[in-house]
Amino acid sequence: MQQGIIQQSLSGFFDVLCDGAVYRTRGRGNFRKRGIKPIVGDQVEFEDGYLLKVLPRKNQLRRPPVANVDQAVVVTAAKQPKFSSNLLDRQLIALEKQAIEPVIYFSKTDLLNDDEWQKLQPILTGYRAIGYAVIAQRPPFGQATLDQLQQLLSHHIVTMMGQTGAGKSTLLNHLAPELNLATGEVSQALKRGRHTTRKVSLMAIGEALVADTPGFSSYEDFDMDVAELPKLFPEMRQLAAECKFRGCLHLKEPGCAVKNAVEHGTIMKSRYDNYVQFNELIVSQKPNY
Repeated sequence: MQQGIIQQSLSGFFDVLCDGAVYRTRGRGNFRKRGIKPIVGDQVEFEDGYLLKVLPRKNQLRRPPVANVDQAVVVTAAKQPKFSSNLLDRQLIALEKQAIEPVIYFSKTDLLNDDEWQKLQPILTGYRAIGYAVIAQRPPFGQATLDQLQQLLSHHIVTMMGQTGAGKSTLLNHLAPELNLATGEVSQALKRGRHTTRKVSLMAIGEALVADTPGFSSYEDFDMDVAELPKLFPEMRQLAAECKFRGCLHLKEPGCAVKNAVEHGTIMKSRYDNYVQFNELIVSQKPNY
């Protein structure tokens, strides 16, 4: 029996990376009966072309469907499509819930004029102040920038994630030109990108295994309750002990340290506004029986 990691899943077949070689396998027939669905990133045991066991996962993302991820590069377009703090924060809280380290990469910075670039600076400063790794340079694909990103990702299992058209495949092509991944322009009619990645797979890039995954036009992943939500915002989590009431949700409660920080500019107002919206979405969403 051998053990490896699922590198690619396609049409019922699973390519497993083991000791530098790739083995094509299929799942055992009883996987479906037992509700087991192997995904890319799973550590598995296999023999004679069949997966025998999926080992316990340390985490799992639904969008994209990848398991056992150490880091996620959140590719965020500075322009075309227009930057959305709401979409970025949706992805960040999903990663916080799974204990996955985010790296925020701002793409398409070359499309910004000087005034737009200056307006982006407080946003970059705000996310860095929270503790997130943020990469944003002009031009976006300078060698120093790519070296910095490769160093951050080294020896990790990484997933690329972001809105369709944000430039995930373009970034990967700059990190590893030999991949020659398909890229797509942003539709001028819909202001959305074309889906160029249609499957999930792990690729060796430098010293990392990186998943290039399909993009999305929206991101709905609120698999948490209202009490857990503020804990997924690091800046709120750090201030929670200073609130007057234990279990403060930072909404209408008096003596709230988080609301005070927003008023004084030490917490980004956009982050707080997104938090309030996410709270309302969780309260209003129907139970999933």
